[in-house]
Amino acid sequence: MFVYSDNAATMPLSKEAFEAMLPFLRDNFGNASSVYGVAREAARALYGAREDVARALGAKPEEIYFTGGGTEADNWALKGAAEARCARGRHIVTTAIEHHAVLHTAEYLAKQGYEITLLPVDEQGRVSPEQVRAALRPDTILVSVMTANNEIGTIEPVREIASVTRAHGALFHTDAVQAVGHIPVDVTDLGVDLLSLAGHKFGGPKGVGALYIRKGVRIAPLLHGGGHERGQRSGTENVAGAVGLAAALTHAVRTLPETKALVTARRARVIENLSLIPFSRLTGDPVHRLPGNISFVFEAVEGESLVLGLDMAGVCASSGSACSSGSLDPSHVLLAIGLPHEVAHGSLRLTISENNTEEEIDYLIEQVTNTVTRSRRMSPLWNEETLSPTERFWTPGAPA
Repeated sequence: MFVYSDNAATMPLSKEAFEAMLPFLRDNFGNASSVYGVAREAARALYGAREDVARALGAKPEEIYFTGGGTEADNWALKGAAEARCARGRHIVTTAIEHHAVLHTAEYLAKQGYEITLLPVDEQGRVSPEQVRAALRPDTILVSVMTANNEIGTIEPVREIASVTRAHGALFHTDAVQAVGHIPVDVTDLGVDLLSLAGHKFGGPKGVGALYIRKGVRIAPLLHGGGHERGQRSGTENVAGAVGLAAALTHAVRTLPETKALVTARRARVIENLSLIPFSRLTGDPVHRLPGNISFVFEAVEGESLVLGLDMAGVCASSGSACSSGSLDPSHVLLAIGLPHEVAHGSLRLTISENNTEEEIDYLIEQVTNTVTRSRRMSPLWNEETLSPTERFWTPGAPA
């Protein structure tokens, strides 16, 4: 059996996205910025996609700017806000568990003279509004806190943090790449100024994303050139990509209540069964959690060996974030929630979707259990008799 359980890395292209994109991959090939007939057709499709994305997020069409993906949207939000507001101050607040698209951009800005405050998180990966409030200073110009973590699935109190930030007069950005299409995300309800998303995380194509910029907020362009996207993001528009992203998002939002209930129930079954494995621990918030996210650490097992063992059994999974695959360093997210290095190395992330059947879930549970057991038999570190199951750290499924 083949089981794809790495949907946080990327989801397969949805039928809705595929069918919407087809006309713009060959026949309707016009450049949306030109003036003749075939170009106007592309321009109309692009505007329709912008309207659809705005509707799905509770935004206005003119507040949606298409990008080359989530990383570009995050880079643009941070760099653009920093440049536009540098006269007011040079202090930026973010958290220790952000995606590298935010953390590495913050490091870049630090080298340009900005001061970065990295907020710690609790053992479930949550940052509180009170922490943000305490970190704000008169020269704070931007706060960036992700909507949901890509590794451990923890959902952050974004609405409350945005309220604290805006009351202070700073801009608030949220990286919602893992959240959009999987939980309700309404920019007006959340009160955010800037929000990043990526198409391939909810069934759209790769290589296209969007940045929401609240009307009235001014940030500097990241890309310069022909003045596309109303002068804010130069580069010939990816019409097929934008149309596919919009179709996938519209479908995901329309079916969200049923999908969320289905995936959450299946996630609970996987967590319940994997928690029975001795010396295992669920990471992330058990309640405020993305519907499809299942992240565990297992004692005396290397995460990479688990991923390879599962691959041999036909199961696609990851250890930590997909973007960190190949790295020998433990996940910065797992270290930030307080896991020791040796434990953080034994991480496994499974992210399921509505496409996973009950039979696949059964097979997934069986293969993860077998692979952990088999890997431990071969591990020189594994000696169950010398480990203490009473240690709070290894209480199955319980917060530390």
